[in-house]
Amino acid sequence: MSDDKFPGWHGTTIIGVRKGGKVVIAGDGQVSVGQTVMKGTARKVRRLSPGGMDVVAGFAGSTADAFTLLERLESKLEAVPGQLARAAVELAKDWRTDKYLKNLEAMLIVTDGKDLFVITGAGDVLEPEHDIAAIGSGGNFALAAGRAMMDTDKDAEAIARDAMKIASDICVYTNGNLTVESVNE
Repeated sequence: MSDDKFPGWHGTTIIGVRKGGKVVIAGDGQVSVGQTVMKGTARKVRRLSPGGMDVVAGFAGSTADAFTLLERLESKLEAVPGQLARAAVELAKDWRTDKYLKNLEAMLIVTDGKDLFVITGAGDVLEPEHDIAAIGSGGNFALAAGRAMMDTDKDAEAIARDAMKIASDICVYTNGNLTVESVNE
């Protein structure tokens, strides 16, 4: 949804953290239109199981667009089981070139426990530096907070939860109703 069609729609905050043999993706539950919270308990982190393989994905942006992309990712993973990087690149190529898909407005963070990627509609498949990635309205706040905690004794889940708490304290489009999913390496 572009701002000219639906002005004031604001999404979410998603963070992915890899530490100590575990990858965690956490997302808040807020969906806002302008200054109004439309829903505070949205679930924007999902577990996919294509071919019995655990993949966790979090999304920011349009929910319908994100579900379309998650379905496409799942079918790509079924075609190349156990190869998240290849499936992510194939999804990004389709997303960038397909007449219908290129109009979708969402971003994804995905992991299979081994890889952690940010996938965008610009054709990007980014493996984050410092084992942490964040997207959405409060993504930069969560990213900064999470990076500051990476050298502490906290595990991946504690870092994700604490970073999201900080982001929710700063960003008015982020709340503290978290969905957290993890995958071991």
